[in-house]
Amino acid sequence: MSKSTEYSESGNTIYRYSDRQNEWRPPAHGEEKWIEKIEDHVRQHIGEVESVFHEILSDVVHIDVHVINPTPERNYYTLFTTGMSFLPMNTPEGAEGYEYAELMICLPPDWPISQEDLQNPDHYWPIKWLKMLARFPHDYDTWLGWEHTMPNGDPAEPLSQQTEMSGIILLPPLEVDEDFLSLDMEDGRTVHFYSIIPLYSEEMELKLKHGSDPLLDKFEEYGINEIIDLNRHNTCIAE
Repeated sequence: MSKSTEYSESGNTIYRYSDRQNEWRPPAHGEEKWIEKIEDHVRQHIGEVESVFHEILSDVVHIDVHVINPTPERNYYTLFTTGMSFLPMNTPEGAEGYEYAELMICLPPDWPISQEDLQNPDHYWPIKWLKMLARFPHDYDTWLGWEHTMPNGDPAEPLSQQTEMSGIILLPPLEVDEDFLSLDMEDGRTVHFYSIIPLYSEEMELKLKHGSDPLLDKFEEYGINEIIDLNRHNTCIAE
């Protein structure tokens, strides 16, 4: 695998990765207590796990996607990973303490989520992205964290046929207690939780040119949070 580095107009680092060249490696075992601790944390702050999409064949880390159904209090699906935090990420200087992470995404209550529904790529892409991003740092010896963005290909294409959004940003979820955002594993390691939030190409461009602050200001102005709305307003286009 080769990795090239360049910088955006805002001075942020841009990494470009070639195809992974590492051979397949079986994942480590014995992480049951680690998973239970994450599940207990999510249960305490969000709700009960109703189902799990188990990974049948794993490479490097075993990534499962857990599903919390909509409730009157939280009327949307919450999907989160376990497995990304089984191994430390290769964080740079200045990001010490952020080596461990898990990801989540929130879907509207009418999202088709049965096994049959998920045969359709327009319905499956959130799970695909959770699994892909959770494995990405371990495949490429890198890291993912707060405000990191990734386009859907180069050039970027829409995430599905149902939206014009073509990339994602990782941000701490807003619709949770602050205590949810990190989990002390009581062995010196801390797991951080990030939401996958889709972006329009203009929003990606704004972040690359001017950094995250202007984009986050727009998100606050328009009330953008971690609950996916495929047709939400493009915050970089005037209404």
